[in-house]
Amino acid sequence: AARVTEALRNGELTSGRGLNQETSLKRACDARWGSHYGTPLNLITMFSSIIDVLENIADDELNNRFDEMNTELLLCGACLNPDDLFLAFDKQKLIRLAQFYPFEFSAVNLMPLDNQLETYIIDIRTSCKFSNIKGIGGLAKKLVETKKDIVYPLVYLLLKLTLILPVATASVERVFSAMKYVKNRLRNWMRDSLMNNCLVTYIEKDVFSSVDNETVIQQLQKIKIHR
Repeated sequence: AARVTEALRNGELTSGRGLNQETSLKRACDARWGSHYGTPLNLITMFSSIIDVLENIADDELNNRFDEMNTELLLCGACLNPDDLFLAFDKQKLIRLAQFYPFEFSAVNLMPLDNQLETYIIDIRTSCKFSNIKGIGGLAKKLVETKKDIVYPLVYLLLKLTLILPVATASVERVFSAMKYVKNRLRNWMRDSLMNNCLVTYIEKDVFSSVDNETVIQQLQKIKIHR
């Protein structure tokens, strides 16, 4: 706002008069081509201010979305990225990543993980089969194809946990979004088991739409005798 005011004072930015003054980005209007023309003009004039605002918004979204622990978790997981001959590899960060999963990696498992990571990175970097791998998903597939998931089981476990992390996070967000539609005013008193079943059928409706009604009827008949 301060930059816009200063630009208006210096004549770098112009505005209309009275109620027609425009000191922000214009909303495009379908009925008037003039508004389409004015939108990029304002964007060009106020570009530096727009970039500053967007950067501040991005930092505040990210800070609210990811706390310090989640940020560290994502940064550690990125060390498994195979791009540029595993340039992002960092053994200490990967050991730190394993510490986020105490049920899978006990204190006893951390020492062999250290040794496996040392051998793993030397082996993978010198193998031509892993030279053009893209993404962590591609790395996991290639490890299975070459049977190296058996050679480095702890590294492969760490890789699997990293792969399911965004899926698990998205699934939780998806459930909370769906809950607003499933648990409405008319269903506010449903029990947890019924709500869980309703959520599953709503969220996975693409899967359930492929199930034939006759199959459902037969399954119900097998459960118990109905009138």
